[in-house]
Amino acid sequence: MHKLSISDLHIILVEPSDTQSKIIKTLLLGEDVQTVDVVKTVSEAKAAISAHGADIVVSTMYLADGNGLDIIKFIKQDESTASIPFMLVSSENSLSKLDEFKQAGVAAILPKPFEPIHLSRGLNASLQLINTDELNLNFFDVQDVRVLVVDDSRLARNHIRRVLEGMGLSKLKEAENGAHALTMLKDHEFDLVVTDYNMPEMDGRELSEFIRFNPATTHIPIIMVTSESSSSPHMANIQQTGVNALCDKPFESDEVKAMLIRLLDSEGE
Repeated sequence: MHKLSISDLHIILVEPSDTQSKIIKTLLLGEDVQTVDVVKTVSEAKAAISAHGADIVVSTMYLADGNGLDIIKFIKQDESTASIPFMLVSSENSLSKLDEFKQAGVAAILPKPFEPIHLSRGLNASLQLINTDELNLNFFDVQDVRVLVVDDSRLARNHIRRVLEGMGLSKLKEAENGAHALTMLKDHEFDLVVTDYNMPEMDGRELSEFIRFNPATTHIPIIMVTSESSSSPHMANIQQTGVNALCDKPFESDEVKAMLIRLLDSEGE
Protein backbone atom coordinates (compact mmCIF):
# COMPACT_ATOMS: atom_id res chain seq x y z
CA MET A 1 0.00 0.00 0.00
CA HIS A 2 1.40 3.37 -1.04
CA LYS A 3 1.89 5.72 1.89
CA LEU A 4 1.21 9.40 1.53
CA SER A 5 3.89 11.95 2.32
CA ILE A 6 3.24 15.58 3.21
CA SER A 7 3.95 16.60 -0.39
CA ASP A 8 1.17 14.25 -1.59
CA LEU A 9 -1.50 15.85 0.58
CA HIS A 10 -4.54 17.65 -0.81
CA ILE A 11 -5.74 19.98 1.94
CA ILE A 12 -8.97 21.95 2.14
CA LEU A 13 -8.43 25.07 4.26
CA VAL A 14 -11.58 26.67 5.69
CA GLU A 15 -10.84 30.26 6.72
CA PRO A 16 -13.02 33.34 6.11
CA SER A 17 -10.22 35.89 6.55
CA ASP A 18 -8.15 36.51 3.43
CA THR A 19 -5.19 37.54 5.57
CA GLN A 20 -5.37 34.47 7.82
CA SER A 21 -5.89 32.10 4.90
CA LYS A 22 -2.77 33.52 3.16
CA ILE A 23 -0.73 33.10 6.34
CA ILE A 24 -1.87 29.52 6.94
CA LYS A 25 -1.52 28.56 3.27
CA THR A 26 2.02 29.97 3.22
CA LEU A 27 2.90 27.91 6.31
CA LEU A 28 1.39 24.78 4.73
CA LEU A 29 3.42 25.34 1.56
CA GLY A 30 6.46 25.81 3.76
CA GLU A 31 5.85 22.31 5.16
CA ASP A 32 5.99 20.99 1.55
CA VAL A 33 2.23 20.65 1.09
CA GLN A 34 1.63 21.06 -2.65
CA THR A 35 -2.16 21.39 -2.94
CA VAL A 36 -4.24 23.72 -0.75
CA ASP A 37 -7.79 24.71 -1.69
CA VAL A 38 -9.21 27.64 0.31
CA VAL A 39 -12.92 28.03 1.10
CA LYS A 40 -14.62 30.52 3.43
CA THR A 41 -17.81 28.91 4.79
CA VAL A 42 -19.27 25.66 6.09
CA SER A 43 -21.40 25.25 2.96
CA GLU A 44 -18.41 25.80 0.68
CA ALA A 45 -16.39 23.29 2.69
CA LYS A 46 -19.13 20.66 2.47
CA ALA A 47 -19.46 21.22 -1.28
CA ALA A 48 -15.68 20.92 -1.82
CA ILE A 49 -15.42 17.76 0.28
CA SER A 50 -18.39 16.18 -1.53
CA ALA A 51 -17.10 17.13 -4.97
CA HIS A 52 -13.39 16.41 -4.70
CA GLY A 53 -12.69 14.82 -1.32
CA ALA A 54 -9.57 15.76 0.63
CA ASP A 55 -6.70 14.16 2.50
CA ILE A 56 -6.98 16.62 5.40
CA VAL A 57 -9.40 19.43 6.28
CA VAL A 58 -7.96 22.38 8.23
CA SER A 59 -10.55 24.77 9.61
CA THR A 60 -11.00 27.71 11.92
CA MET A 61 -13.70 27.39 14.59
CA TYR A 62 -16.10 30.24 13.77
CA LEU A 63 -17.57 30.75 10.30
CA ALA A 64 -20.33 32.92 8.87
CA ASP A 65 -22.79 30.06 8.45
CA GLY A 66 -21.79 27.86 11.37
CA ASN A 67 -18.58 26.57 12.88
CA GLY A 68 -15.89 23.96 12.42
CA LEU A 69 -17.88 21.42 14.41
CA ASP A 70 -20.51 21.40 11.66
CA ILE A 71 -17.78 20.43 9.20
CA ILE A 72 -16.25 17.68 11.31
CA LYS A 73 -19.69 16.17 11.95
CA PHE A 74 -20.41 16.28 8.22
CA ILE A 75 -17.13 14.46 7.55
CA LYS A 76 -17.50 11.84 10.27
CA GLN A 77 -21.14 10.95 9.61
CA ASP A 78 -20.53 9.88 5.97
CA GLU A 79 -18.70 6.58 5.57
CA SER A 80 -17.07 7.77 2.34
CA THR A 81 -15.37 10.73 4.07
CA ALA A 82 -15.20 9.58 7.71
CA SER A 83 -11.49 8.75 7.55
CA ILE A 84 -10.48 12.30 6.53
CA PRO A 85 -8.48 13.88 9.40
CA PHE A 86 -9.75 17.24 10.63
CA MET A 87 -7.39 19.84 12.14
CA LEU A 88 -8.80 22.79 14.09
CA VAL A 89 -7.04 26.16 14.11
CA SER A 90 -8.47 28.39 16.83
CA SER A 91 -7.69 31.05 19.43
CA GLU A 92 -10.56 29.68 21.53
CA ASN A 93 -9.46 28.77 25.07
CA SER A 94 -12.81 27.58 26.43
CA LEU A 95 -12.19 23.99 27.50
CA SER A 96 -15.84 23.05 26.96
CA LYS A 97 -15.85 24.33 23.36
CA LEU A 98 -12.54 22.60 22.55
CA ASP A 99 -13.78 19.41 24.21
CA GLU A 100 -16.61 19.21 21.69
CA PHE A 101 -14.01 18.88 18.93
CA LYS A 102 -11.99 16.32 20.88
CA GLN A 103 -15.12 14.25 21.42
CA ALA A 104 -15.90 14.46 17.70
CA GLY A 105 -12.53 12.95 16.72
CA VAL A 106 -10.38 15.94 15.75
CA ALA A 107 -6.89 14.89 14.64
CA ALA A 108 -5.14 17.98 16.04
CA ILE A 109 -5.91 21.35 17.60
CA LEU A 110 -3.59 24.21 16.65
CA PRO A 111 -3.58 27.50 18.57
CA LYS A 112 -4.04 30.74 16.63
CA PRO A 113 -1.54 32.16 15.97
CA PHE A 114 0.52 28.98 15.73
CA GLU A 115 4.19 28.27 15.18
CA PRO A 116 5.50 26.05 12.36
CA ILE A 117 6.24 23.34 14.97
CA HIS A 118 2.53 23.19 15.85
CA LEU A 119 1.63 22.74 12.19
CA SER A 120 4.31 20.10 11.68
CA ARG A 121 3.00 18.09 14.64
CA GLY A 122 -0.58 18.38 13.42
CA LEU A 123 0.32 17.25 9.91
CA ASN A 124 2.31 14.31 11.26
CA ALA A 125 -0.55 13.29 13.56
CA SER A 126 -2.92 13.39 10.58
CA LEU A 127 -0.51 11.35 8.44
CA GLN A 128 -0.40 8.73 11.19
CA LEU A 129 -4.16 8.34 10.83
CA ILE A 130 -3.89 8.08 7.05
CA ASN A 131 -0.82 5.81 6.84
CA THR A 132 -1.76 3.10 9.30
CA ASP A 133 0.17 -0.16 9.62
CA GLU A 134 -1.09 -3.44 11.01
CA LEU A 135 0.06 -3.97 14.56
CA ASN A 136 2.63 -6.73 15.02
CA LEU A 137 2.27 -8.57 18.32
CA ASN A 138 4.32 -11.46 19.71
CA PHE A 139 1.60 -13.10 21.78
CA PHE A 140 -1.58 -12.29 19.85
CA ASP A 141 -2.79 -12.42 16.29
CA VAL A 142 -3.95 -8.81 16.05
CA GLN A 143 -7.12 -9.87 14.25
CA ASP A 144 -8.07 -12.03 17.24
CA VAL A 145 -7.75 -9.26 19.85
CA ARG A 146 -11.20 -8.57 21.34
CA VAL A 147 -11.69 -4.91 22.23
CA LEU A 148 -14.49 -3.10 24.05
CA VAL A 149 -14.69 0.62 23.18
CA VAL A 150 -16.64 2.67 25.75
CA ASP A 151 -17.60 6.29 25.06
CA ASP A 152 -20.87 8.21 25.27
CA SER A 153 -20.04 10.08 22.04
CA ARG A 154 -20.84 8.10 18.90
CA LEU A 155 -18.43 10.24 16.89
CA ALA A 156 -15.66 9.55 19.40
CA ARG A 157 -16.37 5.80 19.30
CA ASN A 158 -16.27 5.90 15.51
CA HIS A 159 -12.92 7.71 15.57
CA ILE A 160 -11.39 5.23 18.04
CA ARG A 161 -12.78 2.34 15.99
CA ARG A 162 -11.21 3.67 12.78
CA VAL A 163 -7.81 4.11 14.45
CA LEU A 164 -7.90 0.58 15.87
CA GLU A 165 -9.21 -0.98 12.66
CA GLY A 166 -6.39 0.74 10.78
CA MET A 167 -3.98 -1.27 12.95
CA GLY A 168 -5.69 -4.54 12.05
CA LEU A 169 -7.97 -4.95 15.06
CA SER A 170 -11.33 -6.15 13.80
CA LYS A 171 -13.11 -7.72 16.80
CA LEU A 172 -14.51 -4.52 18.26
CA LYS A 173 -17.66 -4.01 20.29
CA GLU A 174 -19.00 -0.70 21.57
CA ALA A 175 -20.72 0.55 24.72
CA GLU A 176 -22.16 4.03 25.22
CA ASN A 177 -21.31 4.33 28.94
CA GLY A 178 -19.91 2.36 31.86
CA ALA A 179 -23.24 0.77 32.79
CA HIS A 180 -23.67 -0.53 29.23
CA ALA A 181 -20.07 -1.75 29.31
CA LEU A 182 -20.76 -3.85 32.41
CA THR A 183 -23.47 -5.70 30.53
CA MET A 184 -21.08 -6.30 27.63
CA LEU A 185 -18.37 -7.56 30.00
CA LYS A 186 -20.78 -10.06 31.54
CA ASP A 187 -21.88 -11.40 28.15
CA HIS A 188 -18.57 -11.36 26.23
CA GLU A 189 -14.86 -11.92 26.79
CA PHE A 190 -12.40 -9.11 25.98
CA ASP A 191 -8.64 -8.73 25.75
CA LEU A 192 -8.66 -4.93 26.05
CA VAL A 193 -10.97 -2.13 27.20
CA VAL A 194 -10.61 1.39 25.76
CA THR A 195 -12.80 3.76 27.75
CA ASP A 196 -13.59 7.45 27.98
CA TYR A 197 -13.37 9.10 31.40
CA ASN A 198 -16.37 11.47 31.41
CA MET A 199 -19.62 9.55 30.80
CA PRO A 200 -23.15 9.58 32.24
CA GLU A 201 -24.53 6.84 34.53
CA MET A 202 -21.10 5.30 35.18
CA ASP A 203 -17.86 7.07 34.31
CA GLY A 204 -14.53 5.57 33.28
CA ARG A 205 -13.14 5.57 36.82
CA GLU A 206 -16.07 3.57 38.18
CA LEU A 207 -15.91 1.17 35.25
CA SER A 208 -12.18 0.65 35.77
CA GLU A 209 -12.69 -0.09 39.46
CA PHE A 210 -15.34 -2.69 38.62
CA ILE A 211 -13.07 -4.36 36.06
CA ARG A 212 -10.16 -4.51 38.50
CA PHE A 213 -12.13 -5.83 41.49
CA ASN A 214 -14.13 -8.42 39.57
CA PRO A 215 -12.14 -11.73 39.44
CA ALA A 216 -13.55 -12.51 35.98
CA THR A 217 -12.23 -9.29 34.43
CA THR A 218 -9.31 -8.20 36.62
CA HIS A 219 -6.74 -9.32 34.02
CA ILE A 220 -8.07 -7.08 31.19
CA PRO A 221 -5.77 -4.13 30.28
CA ILE A 222 -7.52 -0.75 30.35
CA ILE A 223 -6.65 2.31 28.28
CA MET A 224 -8.46 5.43 29.47
CA VAL A 225 -8.99 8.13 26.84
CA THR A 226 -9.58 11.62 28.20
CA SER A 227 -9.67 15.24 27.11
CA GLU A 228 -8.74 16.34 30.63
CA SER A 229 -5.22 17.44 31.49
CA SER A 230 -3.11 14.71 33.06
CA SER A 231 -2.39 17.17 35.89
CA SER A 232 -6.06 17.76 36.69
CA PRO A 233 -7.36 16.60 40.11
CA HIS A 234 -9.46 13.90 38.42
CA MET A 235 -6.51 12.45 36.54
CA ALA A 236 -3.90 12.75 39.30
CA ASN A 237 -4.93 9.50 41.01
CA ILE A 238 -6.79 7.73 38.21
CA GLN A 239 -4.14 5.03 37.78
CA GLN A 240 -4.82 3.92 41.34
CA THR A 241 -8.04 2.44 39.96
CA GLY A 242 -5.99 0.00 37.89
CA VAL A 243 -5.93 1.87 34.58
CA ASN A 244 -2.92 0.65 32.60
CA ALA A 245 -2.48 3.69 30.36
CA LEU A 246 -3.85 7.19 29.87
CA CYS A 247 -4.34 8.49 26.33
CA ASP A 248 -5.17 12.08 25.50
CA LYS A 249 -7.80 13.14 23.02
CA PRO A 250 -7.09 13.54 20.12
CA PHE A 251 -6.57 9.76 19.94
CA GLU A 252 -3.27 9.58 18.03
CA SER A 253 -2.28 6.47 16.11
CA ASP A 254 1.42 6.18 16.99
CA GLU A 255 0.83 6.79 20.69
CA VAL A 256 -1.92 4.18 20.80
CA LYS A 257 0.16 1.68 18.85
CA ALA A 258 2.99 1.93 21.39
CA MET A 259 0.49 1.44 24.24
CA LEU A 260 -1.05 -1.64 22.61
CA ILE A 261 2.34 -3.27 22.05
CA ARG A 262 3.31 -2.65 25.67
CA LEU A 263 0.00 -3.84 27.14
CA LEU A 264 -0.84 -6.80 24.91
CA ASP A 265 2.64 -8.19 24.45
CA SER A 266 3.19 -8.09 28.20
CA GLU A 267 0.26 -10.48 28.55
CA GLY A 268 2.34 -13.28 27.15
CA GLU A 269 5.40 -12.74 29.32
